[in-house]
Amino acid sequence: MKAILFGGSGMIGQGVLRELLSRDEVTEVISVGRTALEQKHPKLKDLLLENLTDYGSVSADFEGVDAVLFCLGVSSAGMSEADYRRISLELPLAAARALHAKSPGLTFCFISGASTDATGKGSVMWARVKGEAENALQAVGFKGVYCFRPAYIQPMDGIVSKTPSYRWMYVFTTPFYPLFKGLTKYVTSTRQLGFAMVEVAKKGFSKVVLESDDINAVR
Repeated sequence: MKAILFGGSGMIGQGVLRELLSRDEVTEVISVGRTALEQKHPKLKDLLLENLTDYGSVSADFEGVDAVLFCLGVSSAGMSEADYRRISLELPLAAARALHAKSPGLTFCFISGASTDATGKGSVMWARVKGEAENALQAVGFKGVYCFRPAYIQPMDGIVSKTPSYRWMYVFTTPFYPLFKGLTKYVTSTRQLGFAMVEVAKKGFSKVVLESDDINAVR
């Protein structure tokens, strides 16, 4: 399986990368981004681009792709709608269209978020934009598009969030993770989310939108 990963340096992306590299059936992983990943592995290739909406120079790398794991994203805190839309809607859609031109039969797995607004018309900016992104990706025409909407994600296996405020939060919440996991369905981990995304990319799922409890149900 040839896989392309966006956002491999982020907390979620690190979990997905770990899962991809651990699987024998995954023969090649291409990490798309502006900077190279710290991780080095014989199956891993960095595809470095300054402009993540222009893939004309690397279209050959998009041939024969089986799965795309799109984990690139930012917090909407302090961002204008225009800037958030550029990162959360325009970037994934540009990548999807470029990939569809070369590998229309692939499966596209997209990190969205809990409480995303599927109507794309709500008053909460980030939820509305994420909903628009989900709908736009579904319309591209891939074999399969699956939108993952995790809520609380516990970092595991040495993975650390790049967001300072999240890192502080995890200092206090990590000891209570086993309790949270047992009490609520809105809790998952980077390990389970990475496993679920790769497994769904490989086998599909009964739903195109996976909430936290669906993510945890993937085995």
